[in-house]
Amino acid sequence: MTRRIFITIEYDGAPFVGWQRQVTGLSVQQVLEEAASELTGDEVLVQGAGRTDSGVHATGQVAHLDVPDRFDANRVMEALNALTAAHPVTIREAHEVDGDTHARFSATGRRYLYRILPRRQPPALDRGRVWHHRGKLDPAVMQRAADRLVGRHDFTSFRASQCQANSPVRTLDELHVETAGEEIHVHAAALSFLHHQVRNIVGTLALVGGGKWTADDVSDALAAKDRAAAGPTAPPEGLYLTAVTYPSGT
Repeated sequence: MTRRIFITIEYDGAPFVGWQRQVTGLSVQQVLEEAASELTGDEVLVQGAGRTDSGVHATGQVAHLDVPDRFDANRVMEALNALTAAHPVTIREAHEVDGDTHARFSATGRRYLYRILPRRQPPALDRGRVWHHRGKLDPAVMQRAADRLVGRHDFTSFRASQCQANSPVRTLDELHVETAGEEIHVHAAALSFLHHQVRNIVGTLALVGGGKWTADDVSDALAAKDRAAAGPTAPPEGLYLTAVTYPSGT
């Protein structure tokens, strides 16, 4: 008999090749699977809700793993935190779910935060955790442009050329730009995102905020359905997976 445990994970993406296991380097998934296997004595698959890229962080990634029923959720959390202590990975919460509940396929939404530091001087304490944008940005005009992208659209212009999604159509439920001290934060929410979608949107909004583009240019880029028509890809270090939502009771 086994238990299915949902875990909420926080990690610094800088030292990893991303969430998903790869042959080219260490991933967050590999760190957790090796820890879980050491705990249980058997091979354990840790299934994440989202595949964050190299350098992308998380404060609310969710994953599930199946463990022998002698391990309850609290024991799994405490053991994984002890076994991954050498890496910037922390299990923030754990609870048991029904065996049919899946971290990826049962999710009803995902939320991302993108942090921009628009100043000439580089960050010291937040180096590698924000996009250091040397030019000034106007969050109000960025928001007006962001409003053009909310809703159901063909986001071909805002997905990576190597994106493997079957369809470029997505529904963007929220795209909110706000100031937070010296920083500008971009919040994005949807059921799911295309590869590099948030980073490509942020790179485009930065053109607007810097006065190089207008909101109409963003609409034109969206309509073009061509990656070359949109702005550059913002760097990974400003991006955070902050939350994954599930049906009530999960």
